[in-house]
Amino acid sequence: MVKVGVFGANGRVGKLLLEDLKTTENISLSSVYVRNSLDFSIDPSVLVSTDMKSFLNACDIVIDFSLPEACETLLEAALKTPKPLVIGTTGLNTHQLNLLKEASKNMPVLYATNMSLGVALLNKLVREASAALDGFDIEIVEMHHKHKKDAPSGTALTLAESAAAGRGLDLDKVRISGRDGNIGERSSDEIAVMALRGGDIVGRHTVGFYNDGEFLELNHTATSRNTFSKGAIRAASWLAKKESGLYSISDCLEV
Repeated sequence: MVKVGVFGANGRVGKLLLEDLKTTENISLSSVYVRNSLDFSIDPSVLVSTDMKSFLNACDIVIDFSLPEACETLLEAALKTPKPLVIGTTGLNTHQLNLLKEASKNMPVLYATNMSLGVALLNKLVREASAALDGFDIEIVEMHHKHKKDAPSGTALTLAESAAAGRGLDLDKVRISGRDGNIGERSSDEIAVMALRGGDIVGRHTVGFYNDGEFLELNHTATSRNTFSKGAIRAASWLAKKESGLYSISDCLEV
């Protein structure tokens, strides 16, 4: 039985993790880390702790859906008390990503901006389409609920990375976010990422390849956040037995 510690349990996906772990075989919830207190009751057999070391010692693996600053705290603690980590927090800055890479030298770390099988496959298709459709303009549009804090979404940026990789481009040099004012004509290597926010949209990502006379659009729509929690649990079951290293959701799902 794999014992899971949940970091970020008060969040939308965190709460779903607690529920989905109850019905998943060979894996169970053993500890929850909270900065102050939980917003709801929980099985008394589960350790709820404000002490990071106690939280880590009570579990075999950690699933993190929190905020970038909180994830940074987790990574710093894991460097002292190594545990396999499934990181689903998005919006990480360069320092936090470097911490994640450093942690992966001493423990297995799976980092994914989206835990769904569909998005993992979408990234593969985007890379292949980007390479095959040379000369097509690439535009990415993502939609999320009004409470989402980072924009563009981590999933959209990962899709942009896949598109850039398909053409051997440096994403930092070709990506733009939105368009405003007199910017002139679109450049041939430009990859635009647009972020829309509203209502309770779980997540929708469209990658379009546009040419004179035709276009192709690849789309993924999440209709339930359980897609992400169940994907993270599946990733945790897979990661628990791996050697130190940095893994992706594609590694786990073999797509």
